[in-house]
Amino acid sequence: MKQINQIYINGEFVTPHGTEVMDLINPVTEQVAAQVRLADETDTRQAIASAKAAYVSFSRTSKAQRIQYLQQLHDAVLARADALEAVMSAEYGGSLAMVRGTVARASGAFLQAIKLLSEYEFVRQIGRAKVVMEPLGVVGLITPWNASYGFICNKMATALAAGSTVVIKPSELSASQTQLLTECLHAAGLPAGVFNMVTGRGDVVGAEITRHPDIAKISFTGSTAVGKAIARGAVDTLKRVTLELGGKSPNILLPDVNLEKAIPLALAVGTMNNGQACIAGTRLLVPEERLEEVKAHLVRAVANVKVGNPQQTDTQIGPLVTAKQYDRVQNYIRLGIEEGAELLCGGEGRPEDLNSGYFVKPTVFVNVTPDMTIAREEIFGPVISVLTYRTVEEAVQMANDTVYGLQAYVSGENRQQAREVAAQIVAGRVFVNGMYDAPDAPFGGFKQSGLGREFGTYGLEAYLEPKTLIDDE
Repeated sequence: MKQINQIYINGEFVTPHGTEVMDLINPVTEQVAAQVRLADETDTRQAIASAKAAYVSFSRTSKAQRIQYLQQLHDAVLARADALEAVMSAEYGGSLAMVRGTVARASGAFLQAIKLLSEYEFVRQIGRAKVVMEPLGVVGLITPWNASYGFICNKMATALAAGSTVVIKPSELSASQTQLLTECLHAAGLPAGVFNMVTGRGDVVGAEITRHPDIAKISFTGSTAVGKAIARGAVDTLKRVTLELGGKSPNILLPDVNLEKAIPLALAVGTMNNGQACIAGTRLLVPEERLEEVKAHLVRAVANVKVGNPQQTDTQIGPLVTAKQYDRVQNYIRLGIEEGAELLCGGEGRPEDLNSGYFVKPTVFVNVTPDMTIAREEIFGPVISVLTYRTVEEAVQMANDTVYGLQAYVSGENRQQAREVAAQIVAGRVFVNGMYDAPDAPFGGFKQSGLGREFGTYGLEAYLEPKTLIDDE
């Protein structure tokens, strides 16, 4: 059995002080695939001290030097792309298309940071004042399990571009992925202490990062509940926080929509990443008069979705990450039925041809009302709720009737109308007639979907503090 018994502190792979060992379960076979020894508070403090020492010199590096480091990181991750994909698919259960995209975004994050850094002005003249954008200090990066490489590399690239050093707490469920990615990052040859990787529990490592006075900022991606706890804990030392949290994204199909195009897109964005995506469009809002058409299209589309072994090229939906996550989604499906929603496709249990693994049938409910649990809470599985509206104004109201505001989708043949509707949606990103890659545009949420933004200039400035210098000339 594979043993993962090292973390990364001050440029070296070291054995954790922590002694807790956790089993990692293969989501396809439901068998123990590896064991990971988890870090504790002592390890976390050592990592923070290492990053603090490295910050003294790294914060003074030139643009050119940081660009060179970012290029080295890109090259090191890209060089082992095939291995990264294989480990992610095996450990996490993502489809081949999903893991390839994640690995590409992980290496590409460093190139995006290079472009941003080369164009960004850290010193500006504003009247008599010179304003200098300075790095914050040591940054704590807390990342989730549902696209581990991408989250780590995006956050790390931005923090390093700003001149900060980092302590990373990846999800313990991604320990095999973390081990390989850390090997890649180590091979890039950065100065010791600039980045540190501490795999451990959120209530141990994450809690220490949150309360430690030498952490200047936290960037967290994960659940809204945990994000709130981090925000509360960060107040005592007035840490800066960026929180990218949950979502219950609406997908509005306008009355003139072309269902031949819109339904495949709706199914794709509603079940992306095996349904384990905060940006998934899980609330499908359709015109009441076209409900029967929508149902017919959905039944045909779902019938063509392949659920199964994620390492097979034709698989579109793999397993959920853990038994706990599988049980959570099954409970939501039961709740949907109990609360009176009509089950159009899918339902409880695994697909009929799968006898083991955390596989969920792609499930669609219709005749869902806005007050139902499945229409209000984030399920984090391949479950779509179809709600109907009578007017476009009602559709907008329904779309915004949520505590979340991360992402949204609008489809319609009249582009001007679609854009006008998109402008009324309270969400950090709204996609019109598709889903597009925009790594240089800000990403983050309104309301309880988070605080702050990541990516591009807005993301970089979340790691910087303006200092105003005024002299007598």
